[in-house]
Amino acid sequence: MAETQTYNYAPKDFKSDQEVRWCPGCGDHAVLNAVQKALTELGIPKEKFVFISGIGCSSRFPYYMNTYGFHSIHGRASAIASGVKIANPDLSVWQITGDGDALAIGGNHFIHAVRRNVDLNIILFNNEIYGLTKGQYSPTSKRGLITKTSPFGTVEEPFSVGELVIGAKGKFFARTVDANVTLSTQIYIEAAKHKGASVIEVLQNCVIFNDSVHETVTGREVRDDRTIILKHGEPMIFGKDHDKGLVLDGLKLKVVKLGENGVSENNLIVHDAFESNPGIQYMLANMRYPEYPVALGVIRSVPGHTYENDVAEQISTVQKDAKIKCMDDLLKSGNTWKVE
Repeated sequence: MAETQTYNYAPKDFKSDQEVRWCPGCGDHAVLNAVQKALTELGIPKEKFVFISGIGCSSRFPYYMNTYGFHSIHGRASAIASGVKIANPDLSVWQITGDGDALAIGGNHFIHAVRRNVDLNIILFNNEIYGLTKGQYSPTSKRGLITKTSPFGTVEEPFSVGELVIGAKGKFFARTVDANVTLSTQIYIEAAKHKGASVIEVLQNCVIFNDSVHETVTGREVRDDRTIILKHGEPMIFGKDHDKGLVLDGLKLKVVKLGENGVSENNLIVHDAFESNPGIQYMLANMRYPEYPVALGVIRSVPGHTYENDVAEQISTVQKDAKIKCMDDLLKSGNTWKVE
């Protein structure tokens, strides 16, 4: 049964007594603030929140939350978070992970948590670098990036987080920027209310080992023209002067300018986050500057069976018709003998 009681929490109620030990200026601080703001809006008692992390700078997150949680092992947060949710479906389970933790050593666990649609809220901090271990390239590092493990530039193609999530049958994908606390807070609220695996990619800045990695699109002077904040049911408009938009040109998205060649707001694509066919959502998730603006906001949000509910229903169905109801029934179900 849904909670009906009102909980008058403030963000400070979710702050632990631990000193936050991220570097000054790290984007993680803003993510922490946004999450604490979001939790106050969910109407869930504090003891039902659980934060699970793997290894990495972002994975210190559970220490700073006045909730239950585990700081687990490298790449295994998805597996542990899945176990927590299946064992107690009433909990609101949040997984905190990074691009290395989730997509390299944890890649297999990550895609299967998404595929199974376990009801987790997965916040993936993407700074395109390994920060905790001092600056090695990660699965999202841009091709050619020079790092301690790629001194002549990495020759690997990076993962697109949105492409990976949607390709793994993901039902919810959103993207935000660490410094945009207002947008992030709203996305975290929507993710928490979604039943199933919710993945939020955060374009996060590492001031030490990959400073300004997203500045090309998130910088104050350029962000309005190089990002687009998608809102369900609204036309895809962006630009500092709200004079640009997206249309579907054949099988591709195309950037247009309002007022040119007779283009008006009526010609623009209206965002449908709830469309079950992921085709346009897939293209939106993969847009890259300079050809396109980078999409922010909730890109995909569709319903689906959740793993923990289906497991519980299966157990209930099997138990209803089973002859074995308890351990004694099992032990006495075959040939038995008595030892004198």
